This record gives sequence, structure tokens and C-alpha cells, in this order.
Amino acid sequence: MSTARLRPLRSLLVGGATLVLALALGSAPAAAGTPSDVVTGGDPIDYVALGDSYSAGPLVPAQRLDPLGCLRSTNNYPAYLAGYFGVRSYVDVTCSGAQSADLTKRRQSTIVPGPKPAPQVDALSKETDLVTIGIGGNDYKLFGSMIEVCEAVAELAPKGAPCRRHFTNRKGVDTKLRDAAKIQANVGRVVRKVHRRAPGAEVYVVGYPRLLPERGTCNAVTFAAGDYRWGNRVERRLNRSLKRAAKRQGATYLNLYPASRGHHACAGSEAWINGSTLDPLRAANFHPFQRGMRGAAEEIYRKLTGGGTAPDHAVAQPPLALSARTATTPPAGVTSSWRTWLDEQRG
Repeated sequence: MSTARLRPLRSLLVGGATLVLALALGSAPAAAGTPSDVVTGGDPIDYVALGDSYSAGPLVPAQRLDPLGCLRSTNNYPAYLAGYFGVRSYVDVTCSGAQSADLTKRRQSTIVPGPKPAPQVDALSKETDLVTIGIGGNDYKLFGSMIEVCEAVAELAPKGAPCRRHFTNRKGVDTKLRDAAKIQANVGRVVRKVHRRAPGAEVYVVGYPRLLPERGTCNAVTFAAGDYRWGNRVERRLNRSLKRAAKRQGATYLNLYPASRGHHACAGSEAWINGSTLDPLRAANFHPFQRGMRGAAEEIYRKLTGGGTAPDHAVAQPPLALSARTATTPPAGVTSSWRTWLDEQRG
């Protein structure tokens, strides 16, 4: 199938690589790699997912209609986690294009015209047990403008780093690295607001998966050769900001970089991330495929269970028809747990 370039949507969609997890518990957050008491304690979990496109899953089938403009998938990593953990309720208000401010203090504009969603933290409550947040990369158009410019200028110096030069000002300041550092404060404010709205939360700030290879180039990513290495520096700087924001706000940073090794946009059939071209039936450009969403969910599950292996679900749960604001409880009259009920429906 031939694919078409995604130009108009890139600045709105690309930045959402950050995954930030908040898990409600009445004590301090668990250390990285330590099993979460919320997940392993056996009590019912009320789960809320917040974030941008790397949580929402633009064009990953099948897309939700609530609202259509958020380009939210029924097979994003929050949906996988809801199934893995057999949660009692599940609210997904992730939205492609979201910036940090869209989570905490303003109504967000959507990709497709329509009603503007409320600030995402409005979905939280004192009863919330598990929250995932993926935010940061859209702030200051960090990833969106970088990708658009890097592709536009690549032919000017195919073996050089024309994009890096473009974003270096007259004083010699790399403005992308500068902005990646500034995002630390934005994410810190989000985490503080999550703690206030869900005061018992454990917060896990999950970094970006690998977007580009450590070495070499590929046809799937139309950057100049030198801008691959520079793009990696920008992403690593952003991840460092997320780690610092988590630590300073009493959260735990969860690193997806090791798990996504060999799954970058140049990895062919093993790629978690799409490259420069839009695949309208699988993923937006520079965004996760379904296998990337599943891979992220499996790694998060492993971390939060202290090394457990996620259930082997080919598609995410809850079921496709479930509303983003509907609890994942069985129908009226069903007394078994949600997970048991789903297993019964499969026969």
C-alpha cells in the first residue's frame, strides 16, 4: 500500500512520546523496579489515563469516537494495561496534540474540529487508584517542529547536520536542547496537580522509547545523516528532564529506552515506531504502531509487578465498544470480576 506524508498534523501529533504513570497509594511511591502495592495488592483498581499522542495512539486501529478529534486508539498502551491488571474502572482522556497545560488548566483544541475536552486532570478523584500520563514532547513544539524541519532541510547537506544548525541560534545556543531542559518544570507542575487531585497516588514518569537508531541511517527516516545523532541527543535530554521532574516531585522515573532497543523507526518489521510516512491504517508518522503500544505496556507491566510477564493478549482490553468514560465492570447482574467475565465471554 502506498502511503502519504503527514504534514499539517505533525506539529500537533508528534510530541507525545512521554508516558507518565501515577498509581494511587496512601504511602510514598515505590522505587523503580519495585513492585507497586496498588498493582500487586489484590484490591480493585480504578484507572485513569492522561496524556498526549504517545499515550492516545493516533491511527492505531481501532480509533475511538469520544471525541474523534483526539485520535485515541482502543489498542493504546493504557487499554492494554487496563486488561493486564483487570481494573475495576477505566477512564481514558488522552488526546493527540496535548501539551502540559492541557492536562492541568485549559480546554484542549482537538485535531478534528468539535467540542474541546476539559482539562484532563478533571478525570481524577480521591478514589482514583491508577493514573497514566504521557506528556511533554509537544511543549514548545519540541518534536513537531524538529521533525518537520529536519525532513525539509535534509537535502541541503545529506551527510551533515543541517537541522541542528537551523535550531542553533546566533549565540551558539542549541534551542532544542534548551527547550528539552525547560520541559522539566512543566512536567513537574503536572505531577504536582496529579498528587493534589489523586492525593494517594504513586507517580511513575515513563520516558520516551527510542525513536532513532544509535548508529546509521535508513530510508524510513528522511533526515540528514548527522541529524540522527543530534535527534537522539534531544530525546535523551528530554528523558533526563523527565527523570529529574519525577525525582523532585516524589515520583519514580520509568525508563523505556532499554526495552525499546532494536525497535526504533529504522528497525523494519521489529519497529515499535513509524517513520517519516503516514500509514493511515496503522500509525501516524513518528508515532507508535500497535506493537509499540503493546511493547510499552508489557514493559510497564513488568516494572510494576517486579518482573512479571504480561498476559498474551493480541488486542487490548477492555472491549472495543467500551466508552472512554465507562467503567470496565461487567454488565448488571454479573457478579464475577471483570477479568473473569471477559474470559467467560471468550469461552
